[in-house]
Amino acid sequence: MSAYLAIFFVSLTLLAQSDAEGQTTNNPPELPVESATTPWSFSSSVYGYLIPHSHDYVNPNLTADHGWFHLEARYNYEALDTGSLWVGYNFSVGEKLLFEATPMIGGVFGDMSGVAPGCNLSLSYKRFSMSSQSEYFFHSGGSSGNFFYTWSELTYSPWEWFRAGLVVQRTKAYHSSLDIQRGLMAGVTYKKVDLATYVFNFGWTDPTVVVAVTVTF
Repeated sequence: MSAYLAIFFVSLTLLAQSDAEGQTTNNPPELPVESATTPWSFSSSVYGYLIPHSHDYVNPNLTADHGWFHLEARYNYEALDTGSLWVGYNFSVGEKLLFEATPMIGGVFGDMSGVAPGCNLSLSYKRFSMSSQSEYFFHSGGSSGNFFYTWSELTYSPWEWFRAGLVVQRTKAYHSSLDIQRGLMAGVTYKKVDLATYVFNFGWTDPTVVVAVTVTF
């Protein structure tokens, strides 16, 4: 009888262990907890304007992005001694043909003040890229001061580190005899640093030269 009892208890023990192992195996695996959040990315740029028969000036810009969230600050963009702060929403569509857009709203203050809805757009396919930074400024002093600003580029990159193309801009930051200024550009990129040169209005009037340095981090 004792032998039968021993076998019975051993069987119950083995059965309980098998059932526990089966429960552990059948449980759905635990999903890993995301330890890293979406990182911030930043860029800082300075555009130096060399203007014929007028004062030269610089236009610094700073952007910060966190997933869909976009922040931007500009100075001497809408006008000299004028700053603007922006908040926007990033989104993109496509892979080979990539479309990216950031609709924004900005507040302008300084020598000019008001509000400005705007948008940063880009479209790229293989070695071709088109980008545009535009805004419509509503002047707090009345509709006579409203103005549409744009800076748009169309470029081709024969090499990954080099691009060249066409550029147009419309601005009130300085006076020009041309309402829409157009020109040529060339740029090089090394790691996180981009250097570009723009020549506006060559062949139409005295050219304006813009040199830009951008650092991403």
